[in-house]
Amino acid sequence: MESNKTKRTNLFKRLLAMPGFRSFISALACILIGLLIGYIVLLIINPEQAGNGISTILKNFMTRNSEKLRMKSFGNTLVKTAPLILCSLSILFAYKAGLFNIGAAGQYVLGAGASLYCALALNMPWYVCLLAAVLAGALLGAISGAFKAYLNVNEVISCIMLNWISLYAVNSVLKDLCPIGYKDTFTLASRNPSAILPKLGLDGLFGNTSVTIAIPIAIIIAVYIWVILAKTKFGYEIKATGYNRNAAKYCGMREKQNIILTMVIAGALAGLASALLFLSDFSQWDINQSSIPAMGFNGIAASFLGGLHPIGAIFSSYFIQHITDGGASLDTRFYPVQIADLISAIIIYLCGFVLFIKLKMLKASGSIPQKRPDMSADIKPASENKKGGER
Repeated sequence: MESNKTKRTNLFKRLLAMPGFRSFISALACILIGLLIGYIVLLIINPEQAGNGISTILKNFMTRNSEKLRMKSFGNTLVKTAPLILCSLSILFAYKAGLFNIGAAGQYVLGAGASLYCALALNMPWYVCLLAAVLAGALLGAISGAFKAYLNVNEVISCIMLNWISLYAVNSVLKDLCPIGYKDTFTLASRNPSAILPKLGLDGLFGNTSVTIAIPIAIIIAVYIWVILAKTKFGYEIKATGYNRNAAKYCGMREKQNIILTMVIAGALAGLASALLFLSDFSQWDINQSSIPAMGFNGIAASFLGGLHPIGAIFSSYFIQHITDGGASLDTRFYPVQIADLISAIIIYLCGFVLFIKLKMLKASGSIPQKRPDMSADIKPASENKKGGER
């Protein structure tokens, strides 16, 4: 009979062998370590207000004085969560094929430019603007994918170059769509209300006119991406190409086409992400900005924090946006405005260790050997394997 201690040990090892459990624990560890470091930073700056500061970050909209303000603030967080979900999906979808789509930021920018140009210059309805953003992001992704597939150009290099090209191209295209003397584009409500995404009563529920169908769209797409990756032949080929491109080719898979198509889909997701934000009329494009919006880069953290799983990306994206908005509510009398970004950056940085923590747990479960076994005793000299020796 097994002792209770042995049973608990075996149960723990079985839990560690479960991919979902490892993803949850590794993400939780990164979050807790990040919050602890953030709390230490708050203590160093102002020990007396550190408790209230970390509480404000975690509570976010719950710190508002009335239910109406809490719901409105919660709606603002959801509005910014929708594009972050799609950016994280863009990153993880490309990662499954062995590609690092750091170009999600540029695809996000180009999608914003395409959707706003169709809305403000061409007076197109919202669904046409969404389609334009998808096509623009897909085109940018296809360029990087083609360079990778046919010229073996590292996708990180081509994506970074295209990020800056996209930013300044969009700034140039949208410069005539701003009110005279302003750096931000016109609001959709003042120029083309038909370009605003439908609300379906969500604005009344949250008391926030910026809450639209963006969140339901993002969640539905996340579920659909999970189905593609886990349940379809195409998803299997993508993952096979990511594991070993040459082996996939040997098995008859079209590895080059898969690489390009993967980047096309990843670019389309990032382009759609920006459309969900700007077509909610939540914010306008600043034509003078000289840095790429952080949304595409934050998608990297959200995808890894979510365990590179489409469903996990939903929750990780909300968490990152939640603490980001919560940090923006810190009392500036005690802490500088940048402290919120610092704490968010610490947690985002620790997301890079998710895979490392998962590997350590996998080793602890006994599913893979701790070290390569010594097989030297099983190997006999060649002379002993020959019958009778050579003459």
